[in-house]
Amino acid sequence: FEKFTLDNGLTVIMHQDDSDPVVAVALTAHVGSAREIEGRTGFAHLFEHLLFLESENLGKGGLDKMSARIGGSGANGSTSRDRTNYFQTVPKDALEKMIWAEADKLGYFINTVTEPVLAKEKQVVKNEKRQSVDNRPYGHVSYVIGKALYPEDHPYNWQVIGSLEDLQNATLQDVKDFYNRWYTPNNTTLTIAGDFDPEQAKAWVHKYFDEIQPGQAVAPLEKRPVTLNTTKKLYYEDNFARLPQLSMTWPTVPNYHPDSYP
Repeated sequence: FEKFTLDNGLTVIMHQDDSDPVVAVALTAHVGSAREIEGRTGFAHLFEHLLFLESENLGKGGLDKMSARIGGSGANGSTSRDRTNYFQTVPKDALEKMIWAEADKLGYFINTVTEPVLAKEKQVVKNEKRQSVDNRPYGHVSYVIGKALYPEDHPYNWQVIGSLEDLQNATLQDVKDFYNRWYTPNNTTLTIAGDFDPEQAKAWVHKYFDEIQPGQAVAPLEKRPVTLNTTKKLYYEDNFARLPQLSMTWPTVPNYHPDSYP
């Protein structure tokens, strides 16, 4: 692969693979629930939803609509504690359009978020939480483990999806502040993989991303390994489960540590 950085701080990774006449494009922002603050949890995941909507030049329907129109597939996103990503695969002759669309998201999205848009997406996320956590057997296991394993001030203490109360309390200004702080070129990586001309792709990346202004510098979060002084044994009663489930969890080394693989 080839890796380079634009003047505004955007990291670009390119990997050629001509086994199929398609190109995968992924935008990864270095923001997950670990960047949130108490009382405002769930923002990173809320943005995963919002960024599939319109941006200033993409228009109604956003990425989903455009991707479907040009024969794209797999348009989706995900949020973890440490990052949020957006990805799709398109026919190789649609690469320029997709690079343009991703730049529009990163640079020209937030002005399209209004009170009604935010209110609607809050309900979508709440419903997702009810479906995937609150009304699912064993849905609260991760919550119980997170609270028991990490101290209260640890950024992994809360769940990625956040709390319904925090989401409901989010204001439009809260959302804009979160976007302006974290969704900046210097906190984002663009990955292009597939059947494409690297020099041409590079020119398109410069054409559409160079004009986006960098944001504040983002300092890396310090690693905070967890140590338990004693074994904790907990149980909770699940209204939806029909069988008992046993989970055993050990604190260990961070990802990418040499010992993480063994």
